[in-house]
Amino acid sequence: MKKYLTVPAAILAVGLLTAGCSDPTAAGGSGGTDAAPQAWPAQDTDLTGTTLTIWAAQNSNTVPDAVVAGFEELTGADVEVVTIPDPYEQGVQTKVATGDMPDLAFWQPTASMLTAINAPANLQPLDGAPFVDAYSDGLADITGILDDTRYAALVTSPAVEGVYYNKEVLAEHGITDTPANWDEFVELGRTLKDEGQTPFYEMAADQWATQWWVQVQLADAAADGLWDRVNTGEEKFTDPTIQNAITTYQELIDEGLFNKDIRTATFEDQAEALLSGDAAMAVQVNSFFGQLQALADSDELDEKIGFFPISPSGNVGTFIPDQSNALVAFKTGDADREAAARQLLSYWLGDGYAGFVADRDTISLQDGVPTPDSVPQALLDVHASLAGSVGSMQALAVANPDLYIYLADMIQGTTTPEEVAEQTQDQFAQLARAQGVEGF
Repeated sequence: MKKYLTVPAAILAVGLLTAGCSDPTAAGGSGGTDAAPQAWPAQDTDLTGTTLTIWAAQNSNTVPDAVVAGFEELTGADVEVVTIPDPYEQGVQTKVATGDMPDLAFWQPTASMLTAINAPANLQPLDGAPFVDAYSDGLADITGILDDTRYAALVTSPAVEGVYYNKEVLAEHGITDTPANWDEFVELGRTLKDEGQTPFYEMAADQWATQWWVQVQLADAAADGLWDRVNTGEEKFTDPTIQNAITTYQELIDEGLFNKDIRTATFEDQAEALLSGDAAMAVQVNSFFGQLQALADSDELDEKIGFFPISPSGNVGTFIPDQSNALVAFKTGDADREAAARQLLSYWLGDGYAGFVADRDTISLQDGVPTPDSVPQALLDVHASLAGSVGSMQALAVANPDLYIYLADMIQGTTTPEEVAEQTQDQFAQLARAQGVEGF
């Protein structure tokens, strides 16, 4: 997972204007109940001479490898995976706003990000897809839907914000039980610091993960309707709940509980530090484990790396599906290629799915396809925490302001916690107004 960048207001306005020029009740649109259902070609339909393009981020561009190879062999199609440089979401939105579209793309399947890319105008609806009923209970409708229309196909377990930790480091310091709530988590960090161990590792140079430290502190409030109140303007980022979470983050940094190179550290540095034991813990999401898998095999990861969710009152995770979890299919205007894109999705989550989860060594989302025995326990624990998790800002807010950028600026010393909250609220209101949300 990378950044949850919301499209700037000008680009969003382009998308909204495009929507205004389209007929929402036409076939493939999301507005009317009379829309004709899409046809789903057989998985092995001959596609010789057809070329499909998949856009991917730097951390998802190898995800389709096994699926693409199998699909090309089965159908005769050519599938090109194109890496869009980071920040991925901003790059994709900019291209789409100018009419440049792939056949398929990895995309964060939350309602706010489907809105940001103007799904009704730009994406094929996936209602009636043959793979929907194959999902394990509860997963089909957990994400990927906007205004009762399905636009995204979930291919991997949705991300959960929580704490990855080095088991060996905690054991060396006599820690046998993981923290049961936020206060215990912070106290564990202080204990480790007093014993000469770097407790927490943050990657402020790459910015995008800084927001996790704020969002896990908001889990209880999210369960109590925080984002509903923010969405209506009843509560603001500058009000005590979110402001206090931002301030607490700064205070923990000031206390010296993080790596000394926090300002220059990167995502890659973070994974190396946790795996080596230079740091004990990192607040991260599922894609972090993918980075760990690039550094060590499953046996080593099982031996060294654990995971627990965290929230103020307990062990509640914060649910945040990201772009590596799902794909969307675009309305390119070429009916044959659009059908071929649906066929690839059908194969990916059909005959190709067992090979996909085996190749990625990842958790299966279908009861009919077993999760490989080699999947590390930490990933199993992340997936298990999903059922009791609460929604993140990305999952529940009507717009996603650049909180992580403002937090990274705070870590660099150029803004204060109060300014972070003010900047985030101002941008949130601007984006909400651009979407026509009442109250802004």
